[in-house]
Amino acid sequence: MNAHWIAIAGALALNLTPAPARAAGAESSRDTRCYEMRTYHAAPGKFEAMQARFRDHACRLFARHGMASVGYWIPTDAADGAQETLIYILAFSSREDREQKWKSFMQDTEWQAAFKASEVSGRLVAKVESRILQATDFSPAIRPVAAQPERVFELRTYSASKGNLGRLQARFRDHTLKLFEKHGMANVGYWTPASGEPGADDTLIYLLAHASREAAAESFSRFRTDPEWVAARKASEEQAGGALTVPNGVKSVFLKPADYSPMK
Repeated sequence: MNAHWIAIAGALALNLTPAPARAAGAESSRDTRCYEMRTYHAAPGKFEAMQARFRDHACRLFARHGMASVGYWIPTDAADGAQETLIYILAFSSREDREQKWKSFMQDTEWQAAFKASEVSGRLVAKVESRILQATDFSPAIRPVAAQPERVFELRTYSASKGNLGRLQARFRDHTLKLFEKHGMANVGYWTPASGEPGADDTLIYLLAHASREAAAESFSRFRTDPEWVAARKASEEQAGGALTVPNGVKSVFLKPADYSPMK
């Protein structure tokens, strides 16, 4: 995708029911948009062709149909499907809006022609996963910012122990976010699965940005030994009677932005 279309996608994302900066818990300015996180697993040998279809057609047509692109990322570690997987996030004004716009997009004759032409030699996508998300009340404003130099992103998923999602969110709201920033980590967005979706009662998903992988390691090392964090973690776990996440309940995937991503 050239700079012209990146600019269009970014502008659209900013104009679709924008989520202004706000104090934690400020209901009047809470981001009520519907987010969709989609993961595409390319068919063998088709990753570059799949990306080309996004770069040359899909992103531009998403914008045409009012589907706001937040960002497009590729896992950097082989174990996470590097060079085979694309993760991207779209924003809509509501779940009904999402359904209507996907229908409009799929019926677009330009998309149908591009899709057909791209698959002359076989399917490009082996599997698609979709998660419908809602921003938390403490998420910063979610906007596609193309920072320079380009950043490294980290997608983290927490599985809360039984009945403790509220406590886990309170710890992030009251302590974790500001301590991440203190130690050089940029809070990009925080979500939970939307009501009725799998994981809605026990899952927190968030995205951080770092200057580099090395910077991420250094930041987390400082964060974990910060006295304020140590005290906050201890107090929250004493109140809950144990850990706020299940064993092995924290998953991390490092990502690099695709060249056509409006967020970098």
